[in-house]
Amino acid sequence: MHRTARPAFGTLFFFAIAFALSLYFTFAAVQGDFGLFRRAEIVAESQDLRHQLAGVRAEVARMENLTKRMSDDYLDLDLLDERARQVLGMVRTDEVVIR
Repeated sequence: MHRTARPAFGTLFFFAIAFALSLYFTFAAVQGDFGLFRRAEIVAESQDLRHQLAGVRAEVARMENLTKRMSDDYLDLDLLDERARQVLGMVRTDEVVIR
């Protein structure tokens, strides 16, 4: 009596587990919390935040310039005149008001 050779159940089970683990780790490497898609999202978000930071820095520089021009050490008369007329709602005699 000869027994026909067939794969052992243990070997088949081992390869099935190894295949399932490889699928799991491949999926995790692509779509997991630290995967490739998440990295692409983080890079895009980082670029967006850098753009926002540049805008905020420009706004801060503008505000610092205006603050400096209104300080006691440096007085810009044109800016002072503009701001005073805007706050008081007054115009000079040589200006034309269009409504």
